[in-house]
Amino acid sequence: MPIGGSRGRRALAAGVLMLVWLAVLWGLAAADGSDPYCLPYDYDPPLVCEYGIEPRDTGALLDIYPAAFLHFGFDHLAANSWPLVIFGFLAALRGIGRFLAVSFVIITVSGLGVWLTASGGSITAGASGVVFGLFGYLLARGFVERNAVDITVGITVFLVYGSLLWGVLPTETGVSWQGHLFGLLGGVASAFWLRRGERGPRRRRTVWDRRGLTGPPPGHPG
Repeated sequence: MPIGGSRGRRALAAGVLMLVWLAVLWGLAAADGSDPYCLPYDYDPPLVCEYGIEPRDTGALLDIYPAAFLHFGFDHLAANSWPLVIFGFLAALRGIGRFLAVSFVIITVSGLGVWLTASGGSITAGASGVVFGLFGYLLARGFVERNAVDITVGITVFLVYGSLLWGVLPTETGVSWQGHLFGLLGGVASAFWLRRGERGPRRRRTVWDRRGLTGPPPGHPG
């Protein structure tokens, strides 16, 4: 199989996946309407209010997953869309299955972090945890796997989007810095947990092997 063709197919698959993901996010936002407010007397609350993360509410713990796909209005979604597509595309180039596993880890760690540490009575939703997680994953992946291409990608991403790291600090009211921080940690953790293993069967190496010599060692028959 030609290398260029394989890379082209991976790029196409990564691009299609992120466009579909983005279409789902915008479709949900359109279905939810443009009202970003969660009012206690609203008898028909928006999806983002119904399935957002409510800290320490055990009955709504699994809402950490749908919350990653819901947003408080179109402005909120627009702010997340572009970095999500870029980071997601770069991460998915290494394989769709692996990318989905990384995303699952990020959403879980980010969501649990918010559920455990956010202020009581708050509702948190949005893809920013995934954005920060993929950012952290891209930064760490190359160094974890000692891959020169991925290291270059990580450094480039940091140089262009490094200012995102300010988002993990509690400096802006109404922004879930917890989701950003735990998303970033989840991305770095997934780079370690889901790193590529060695290909092919591992065989024992002798001192003779490590010297780079071939054939049987001295005194060995055959």
